[in-house]
Amino acid sequence: MGYLSDIEIAQAVKMEKITEIAKKAGIPEDALELYGKYKAKINTGLLPEADPDKPHHLVLVTAITPTPAGEGKTTTTVGLADGLQKIGKNVMVALREPSLGPVFGIKGGAAGGGYAQVVPMEDINLHFTGDFHAIGAANNLLAAMIDNHIQQGNELNIDPRKITWKRCVDMNDRQLRFVVDGLGGKVNGTPREDGFDITVASEIMAILCLADDIEDLKARLSRIIVGYTYGKISEQKPVTAGDLKAQGAMAALLKDALKPNLVQTLEHVPAIVHGGPFANIAHGCNSVQATKLALRLGEYAITEAGFGADLGAEKFLDIKCRMAGLVPDAVVVVATVRALKNHGGVPKAQLGEENLEALEKGLPNLLRHVDNIINVYHLPCVVAINAFPTDTKAELDLVEAKCRELGVNVALSEVWAKGGEGGVALAKEVVRLCEAGNPEKFTFSYESDLTIREKLDAIVQKVYRGRRAVLTADAEKQMKQLEAIGCGNMPICVAKTQYSFSDDPAKLGAPEDFDVTVRSMKVSAGAGFIVALTGEIMTMPGLPKHPAAERIDIDAEGKISGLF
Repeated sequence: MGYLSDIEIAQAVKMEKITEIAKKAGIPEDALELYGKYKAKINTGLLPEADPDKPHHLVLVTAITPTPAGEGKTTTTVGLADGLQKIGKNVMVALREPSLGPVFGIKGGAAGGGYAQVVPMEDINLHFTGDFHAIGAANNLLAAMIDNHIQQGNELNIDPRKITWKRCVDMNDRQLRFVVDGLGGKVNGTPREDGFDITVASEIMAILCLADDIEDLKARLSRIIVGYTYGKISEQKPVTAGDLKAQGAMAALLKDALKPNLVQTLEHVPAIVHGGPFANIAHGCNSVQATKLALRLGEYAITEAGFGADLGAEKFLDIKCRMAGLVPDAVVVVATVRALKNHGGVPKAQLGEENLEALEKGLPNLLRHVDNIINVYHLPCVVAINAFPTDTKAELDLVEAKCRELGVNVALSEVWAKGGEGGVALAKEVVRLCEAGNPEKFTFSYESDLTIREKLDAIVQKVYRGRRAVLTADAEKQMKQLEAIGCGNMPICVAKTQYSFSDDPAKLGAPEDFDVTVRSMKVSAGAGFIVALTGEIMTMPGLPKHPAAERIDIDAEGKISGLF
């Protein structure tokens, strides 16, 4: 008998009405804005204050460096929340929203898997409550206002060659990476080179995910730097969305998108799904509002960060926690035996065979991520091994032995096959870590008062374990300009391949003795960080040879198939 697909499992489960889920979470009905029976937005201004006498623990779920074998980070996050509910804990889960690009591209659905999912998974993967469309509209309104300002006399003296703001669309479309627009004569605008980012790479996505409320949102939007004026580099001045008087209209488009979305897991744990920046090209975390809301409402708030811990967790800790004043009580690092063997050189087709030698070669990848959590950031940690039927006892014992050498426990996670019941062992270890408290003092990987170069070197040396960051001539020039306009104290968001600690996706495992080349830098002044682009990383992905879109379908009754 074959396994049910993720979407078949999700469609077979009877969901509770979202009003019941809200009641369970302690959300009053007048704070809900319903989107049908099973989704709602939350008006956070109408919520009761958190009970200061109750414990509130924040748990971050991250992972090893991803491989084609899969790690199951979101699945583990959801299953851990279900497992905590199984042992009687009051728990909330906070996740990112999937982007349509990967849903129709190489990844398929992104709402967990097996018996550890958030539902309604079809809605979550396809449009959801329209947040990403609102972000795209606000982004493109600003783009239109820039070009219109130039067309209408260019009072701000914007140099069309120095415009840094791109248009966006929430789809993988390589054709739009570099375009020339404004063609067709004077009436159609000023011809210039332009381009599109995927919506999740837009600074507005980052701003939405870091804003506290509508006033903070407007203030951040007004600080967006869209380009520079004519003149020598020393004379060029940044032009902002505030200079264009665009922030009010943009905020009006985002007023509903700013409100967190409430859904549920298959086992009816309240889930907040809000915001969705990628971790390889953006900061990779759900919204600050979602995380704080989960922490306010639940005894345990479980959240995740994108890709491996060198990307998502680094940005969660160095950017989000720094800005929002958050500190996790425990960190879960997800790994699979299959993925570790892949890091050890085993091709995907042979990962089902026991291979202790390859596992030993791949384990340094996991151990480096764990070491970073406990020795760079000084946070308590547990390793969750996402179980596969092909895992052998000898392989699992080897992983456990190596982790114990670092003083870290290992819990077998069977949530894909068993739901919350398969997450009980992991849940108990997370509770133990949270209740024990953290005798260490949480630290960032770098302090704010360092120079941009020093921050980059700190990330490369402490987190990636490379030699240094090497800047191209363009990046060097951009760094000096950013420091000259007062952006040098901002944290760094490194845009880097997710497949390696280095900037070379072919370097698997735990490479050493490498440089990371920064080819360009730009400031996301509204979000409050500097983006450093490395290697061949692109802010607009392309579709694979056989995209998931080829398998997605809908029947006459409206039932969707092919979403994983």
